[in-house]
Amino acid sequence: MKHIHGFLASRPLWIKEQFGITQFEFPTVDLSMFSPKDIPTNIRLGHQVEHIFHQLIAYDTTYEVVTHNLPLRRNKITLGELDFILRHQTTQQLLHVELTYKFYILDPSIIEPIQRAMGPNRRDMFFRKMEKTRDHQFPLLFSKEAMNLLSKLNVDASKCVQQCCFLAQLFVPYSSDVMSVYPLNSECIVGYWMTQSHFKQSPFTAYEFYLPRKHEWLQTPHLNVAWLPHDEALIEVNARHLNKHAPMIWIKSNIDPLEKAFVVWWK
Repeated sequence: MKHIHGFLASRPLWIKEQFGITQFEFPTVDLSMFSPKDIPTNIRLGHQVEHIFHQLIAYDTTYEVVTHNLPLRRNKITLGELDFILRHQTTQQLLHVELTYKFYILDPSIIEPIQRAMGPNRRDMFFRKMEKTRDHQFPLLFSKEAMNLLSKLNVDASKCVQQCCFLAQLFVPYSSDVMSVYPLNSECIVGYWMTQSHFKQSPFTAYEFYLPRKHEWLQTPHLNVAWLPHDEALIEVNARHLNKHAPMIWIKSNIDPLEKAFVVWWK
């Protein structure tokens, strides 16, 4: 259940409407009777999140899942897919919801605020993902292929409200001054990122660490893992850096609460 709780604790990357995209308001879910289905850990984290979203929405009584992951093809060429078509159980309002979950570091050396958010390996840029959702994913709903498929489900695409469930965890630079993340949501900040040179120095040399596997990234750090001393953690970090991957680490200092961070290889 830790991944379920981690998902539900995640915050939207912006509030209400920004960039011409309205955020989907996830319903408050009572988990007292919820029994999660197993999710494969060998699939991409994005697909794992889709499983979590689907299970929770299907369990809750607010929405009906009309269809999800609907593939769209034209002359055997894949155009894309629609993540979720939901129907509000009370109002009968149809929603087309595109789901995204991201882990972004914030680079203050970049002037434009929305270009500061990027994946820890600097390959996944927020503004590109946002523009793809708005300018490519949303228009797919009105393609001939989508309208034909949805009509078979008694769904009129023209009556769908389009929203995005764009959740994220943000990481600010280690020991940086308080920085504004507007127009992004500051409640998404869950940790920090550092260079390997920082990681090699005090106070980290006295701490213990855990390098979570990708399917554990959603989780809030907890004690029930195999903690490593600094020298062993550094070996693991170096191995990831050789492949140009910035690992996430959990940090136990015995003084402060458990922390979450990335150690980047590119700076």
